[in-house]
Amino acid sequence: MSLVNLGLPVERVRLTFDADGVAVLTLNEPSQRNAMSDAMIEALAVARAAIDARDDVRVLVLTGAGACFSAGGNVEDMLERRGMFSGDTAFEAGDRTRQIMQRIPQLLYDIAIPTIAAVNGPAVGGGCDAALMCDIRLASPQAAFSEAFLRVGLIPGDGGAWFLPRAVGLSRAMEMALTCERVGADEALRIGLVSRVVPADVLLTEALGLARRIAAKPPYTARLTKRLIRYGAQAGLADTLEMSANMQAQALMSAEHREAVRALHEALQTRNTL
Repeated sequence: MSLVNLGLPVERVRLTFDADGVAVLTLNEPSQRNAMSDAMIEALAVARAAIDARDDVRVLVLTGAGACFSAGGNVEDMLERRGMFSGDTAFEAGDRTRQIMQRIPQLLYDIAIPTIAAVNGPAVGGGCDAALMCDIRLASPQAAFSEAFLRVGLIPGDGGAWFLPRAVGLSRAMEMALTCERVGADEALRIGLVSRVVPADVLLTEALGLARRIAAKPPYTARLTKRLIRYGAQAGLADTLEMSANMQAQALMSAEHREAVRALHEALQTRNTL
């Protein structure tokens, strides 16, 4: 099924929708290795607003144009002390981090619908963290992950210190952050950083297929499930059970629950008569 380009008034991202409720957001500045510059973050904000404005979008796929998923922070901006890397004092520099760099998790992690990262190439620094902000990650054999902030004398100010240990555990997160070494696709699969490694020429096809399988499920309950699993990953059992009861009550009262049960019941009845 072909995708329809939304025609956003920005050049750094490409946002498309299909009829199955799947949106594809492509970081589209391959000449800059899809760096997470101030301008790229602003483009992501425009795209996020466009996604939020549509009730028919059920799943988002994030990927990169060209050979790189995202190289993270723009080195020239660091060198020239521009944008998120500017500030004459530590106080000002901290404010730039809060106001600009930390918009990335607000835009990607805080989105209500399920998200899938189709990591087509290197994901470095902020690019690695952007992939970690997605709910599911698929990788091509060309993908590589590097928490490379220390390489340029920085720390993961975009929330990577929170996302990475939750994906790979504390010891491996420490190793990745302190050595800045790249983790290849096969190793990323082994340590749970990605769900699957698929050939590069079918990466987006596989991500779209997965997205459509999710999009076919009751959308309101899918959002509740995402919120509950994230909550359960951080809370204790008692609190998770209480949250589950509250969310289950919402699901039980929903029209989509009644419709889904009715459809399943009819399918079972039909199967029994064959």
